[in-house]
Amino acid sequence: MNLVIPEKVAPKRRRPWLPRAWRTPLAIVGTVIALMWIVIAILAPWIAPHDPLAQDFPRLAPPSGETIMGTDVNGRDMFSRLLLGAQTTIPLALMLVVCAMIVGTVVGAVAGYLGGWFDEVLMRITDMVMAFPTVILAMVIAASLGPSIMNAVIAGIIVAWPPYARITRSLVLGLRTQNYVIAGRLLGSSPLRSLLRDVLPNIAGPVLVLASLDIGTAILLLSGLSFLGLGAQPPTPEWGTMIAAAMQNPSAWWLGLFPGIAILSIVMAFNFIGDSLRDALDPLAAREREAESPTAVSAAASTGEVAQ
Repeated sequence: MNLVIPEKVAPKRRRPWLPRAWRTPLAIVGTVIALMWIVIAILAPWIAPHDPLAQDFPRLAPPSGETIMGTDVNGRDMFSRLLLGAQTTIPLALMLVVCAMIVGTVVGAVAGYLGGWFDEVLMRITDMVMAFPTVILAMVIAASLGPSIMNAVIAGIIVAWPPYARITRSLVLGLRTQNYVIAGRLLGSSPLRSLLRDVLPNIAGPVLVLASLDIGTAILLLSGLSFLGLGAQPPTPEWGTMIAAAMQNPSAWWLGLFPGIAILSIVMAFNFIGDSLRDALDPLAAREREAESPTAVSAAASTGEVAQ
């Protein structure tokens, strides 16, 4: 009687459902903090314990059980104003980045794909905008349009689109000579169809990475314009205006501390997300950075010593 011995089947290894770049501590921390602030921005009117515009408390009262972040010079609850400030700042910063990305991508794609005088004219306009310091140009535009939060967003869009145009143009110049793009044109695709179908999907990664890194910059820009009186106007709760009010009352430390922590946390969170997105979409660059890290260098040195 022949016995059939079953072969051992190697257990299947479960593939992680997240890329390696998104399983790093910085990526997890950034994603958690960013999602927390986005949820706060959405639910701010319902989770705020007090009316952010009501002057129901003593003026410049320090943090206490009733007002956990103290009150401002008008007796308004700082915690409620901080929550409503997230609803003002974060959506507008996202809108600024999306609009700047669309404008810059369109300009760069047209310039890089068509070339010729289109490229010359559009890139000279881009260079002209980039020649001015970003913050100063945004201040000039916001001041000429009038102080308001929407005018600050418009100013931010005007100064933020050139980097997208530059990176999109450089990518399109490299892709328009690829065989699949040329084959599509020979098969009868119009320039617009070829650009939308063959070129733009292949440049989405770097553009999205730049956009994710720009969200923190947009928050800083809007808060800075509001701090200078060119953005949100009182009594609208906004982090920049709250810090500006703290400058007039230096003894009330809580007025500037909590809005500053809010800006710091959300900007760092989106920077962490941008770095992780860059590593996920560009594994080669991630490996190069890992190879240049101090740990890798020391490991290579120790390996060399052992080999000797």
